[in-house]
Amino acid sequence: MDIESNKVSSSCVDQELSKEDSIIDSNDKNNSNEESFTSFPHLSPSNIIGTHPNEIITSVNPDNGYPVRQENGQRKTGPPPDWPTTCHPPGRGCEVFVGKLPRDCFESELFPLFERCGQIYEMRLMMDFSGFNRGYAFITYTCRDDAKRSVKELNNYEIRPSRLIGVCQSVDNCRLFVGGIPKTKKREEILDEMCKVTEGVVDVIVYP
Repeated sequence: MDIESNKVSSSCVDQELSKEDSIIDSNDKNNSNEESFTSFPHLSPSNIIGTHPNEIITSVNPDNGYPVRQENGQRKTGPPPDWPTTCHPPGRGCEVFVGKLPRDCFESELFPLFERCGQIYEMRLMMDFSGFNRGYAFITYTCRDDAKRSVKELNNYEIRPSRLIGVCQSVDNCRLFVGGIPKTKKREEILDEMCKVTEGVVDVIVYP
C-alpha cells in the first residue's frame, strides 16, 4: 500500500550517507584535533560535550538575524527575519542536499557560502549528541533558480583543503509504503486513520 503525502526527502541522501562512514574515518585519520578546529578555535570536544545546545547555537550561528532552534537531532536556522508570517514556505525544487561536510563545520561557515547563490529560507544541519554535525545538511532557498545555482556552483566545492562537499537537488518523495495492515481494512478506513495521525495525506492506494 502506498500513501501519498506532502512529506519531502532527498534521493541523494542514501547515496551520500552510504559514503559517510568511510569519508569521516579517512578524514579523522588524516587530521589531528588541532587541525580539525582551526576554523573554530573556541570549539573543541571537551567544551562541546555536555554544553547546553543553546550555548552551542550562540557560538556558531552567523550574525544574520535568522532564528535558530534545535529539534529532533537537527539544528534549524531560518526563516529570514523579514519573511512575512502570511507567506507559505518555498515550494518544491527549492531545497538542496549538502553532503560530505567536515564534522566541525557549522552555520557560521556554511551560511555565508551558500548565501552567495541566493537568499536562504532555512538551513537544517543534522547533529549528533557530541555537538558535531553528522556530515550533511539541507538548505532551502526562497526560489528554485537559486537552488539550481547552488548545485551548479558548489557541488564538489573545496570547503577545506582536500575536502570537497557534495551538493545535489533534493527530490520530493511523496509516497510512503505501509505494510502489515489487515486485508479486511478498506481504503476509506485506512485513509481516515492516516489523516488522524498526520497532515497532508491526499490518497491511499491499496494493492490486491
